[in-house]
Amino acid sequence: MNLVKDPWLPMRLEDGSEQVLPMSQISRSDVVDFALPRADFQGAAYQFVIGLLQTVLAPKDQSEWVSLFETPPSQETLENAFQKVEHAFHGEGDGSLFMQDFDLLEKQKPTTVSGLLIEAPGENGVKNNTDHFIKRGIGEQMTLEMALLALFTLQINAPAGGAGHRVGLRGGGPLTTLIQPSTEGATLWQKLWFNVINRENWVYDDPDFTDGSVFPWLAPTRLSDKKGTEIYESSVHPLHMFWAMPRRIRLEVQDKSGTCQISGKTTSKLVTEYRTQNYGHNYSGNWSHPFTPYKGDPKKPEAEWLSIKGQPGGIHYKIWDVLTFSSSESAQKCAKAISHFESIAFNTKTFKQVRPRVWAFGYDMDNMKARCWYSSSMPLFQFGPEQQDELLVEVKCLQKLSSDALWHLRSEVKAAWFESPSDAKGDMSFIDLEFWQRTENLFFDAIAKLMKEVENDRQQLSSEAAKKWLTKLQSVVLDLFDEYALSELGSERTMIKRIEARRSLSGWLYGGKDIKAFKTNHKIETKQEVS
Repeated sequence: MNLVKDPWLPMRLEDGSEQVLPMSQISRSDVVDFALPRADFQGAAYQFVIGLLQTVLAPKDQSEWVSLFETPPSQETLENAFQKVEHAFHGEGDGSLFMQDFDLLEKQKPTTVSGLLIEAPGENGVKNNTDHFIKRGIGEQMTLEMALLALFTLQINAPAGGAGHRVGLRGGGPLTTLIQPSTEGATLWQKLWFNVINRENWVYDDPDFTDGSVFPWLAPTRLSDKKGTEIYESSVHPLHMFWAMPRRIRLEVQDKSGTCQISGKTTSKLVTEYRTQNYGHNYSGNWSHPFTPYKGDPKKPEAEWLSIKGQPGGIHYKIWDVLTFSSSESAQKCAKAISHFESIAFNTKTFKQVRPRVWAFGYDMDNMKARCWYSSSMPLFQFGPEQQDELLVEVKCLQKLSSDALWHLRSEVKAAWFESPSDAKGDMSFIDLEFWQRTENLFFDAIAKLMKEVENDRQQLSSEAAKKWLTKLQSVVLDLFDEYALSELGSERTMIKRIEARRSLSGWLYGGKDIKAFKTNHKIETKQEVS
């Protein structure tokens, strides 16, 4: 099987049906999405195909990018483009195989293929019977197609895996951010092409597709069992970032019939085991993967920048600025795919009405343990690069006040519930989740109003808009407190405690230092001031 020539990825058509199609048919007008059985596989499929398009069909400039968006390439054009790299995408057989080690690893003991799934329990979890929530026995046999997708998903997200089992190029469990059109009926081609970067915007030498500088599995693995074997961004071609391969793995493909435990499909080629070896490619230093945002230390500009990772509680507007803004002052960089699209959308009339969104997804990892998979979609607004720093000040102001409000809400709910709130244990994240969900529309409504101010060369909310946002935020916080702390009567003693907590929360919401500063900064008059 060849991944760029043969049909292997299931795709969804506009009539709701699904078909397994070859890669050359992604530009069909009736193909609207991939149709994978797992969320992480769906995200991996997007990264695979966007990376492939960037590798073999990157437009030379903005004009060609717009042209290919408006008039997608024919099946024949795509077939010809993919032929350039066909030799690097074999899934089975002799020679170099996609995302698999150059060595056959014949001396290594086979292990069950379910180990490719990031959330699968490890050997200790099975041995110690601690796999309570993520059960053993998932994915113990797969079709070759699903095994290859599981392998690719692991390589691009690879968390810590024990001694010498290397972490992915972006760190373990990185967030991926892609642009998606919000228009109904958008095609798969549009969803993919939004994230391809033209070569005027991203300058790099023409790649060599045979020497391993782009596809590392075409050359012997650079073993990392000694110091000085690290791989830095400058030592490989920039396109290598799409195809980085930290883990040394070889799949064991059997000519045997069976049912895939991932897709439910029957197959005549079954994968139940793989071999693995430690000390594979050890990626180190600063990288700038086109799909991932990064954060640095403003006080230490020479320090290594870190990719944004998934965190407990999900992906909410509290990190929206890092996903969509770049600022040297704040030491943050949104993904290159995002900044590229922002520059095109701002300068091209074609995209004024598109209303694109940022799709952010990834694992929340605790070292080797996957705690959760998160996926979220948020609006993307169009503004000029020169406006970013000033706009970012206002965006961060709104985010900080929201975070402060949540902290006070959580603290006062604990004060209402417990005799010794500081000693109270337990997970309070459900309050956070409810808060971020209820205030998300308020935040983005405020950002939409801010964008209108930008049209008039102002980088701050008007007094009226700021007051409206603050009033609604205060209302949500008090409503949540009442639901969690005052929803039952309880004893007289506990009621007094809860009322005191509400009074304390109201005191901050309407007269706290941060609230006063926000009002002063936005020239919001209080009732007392008006009278």
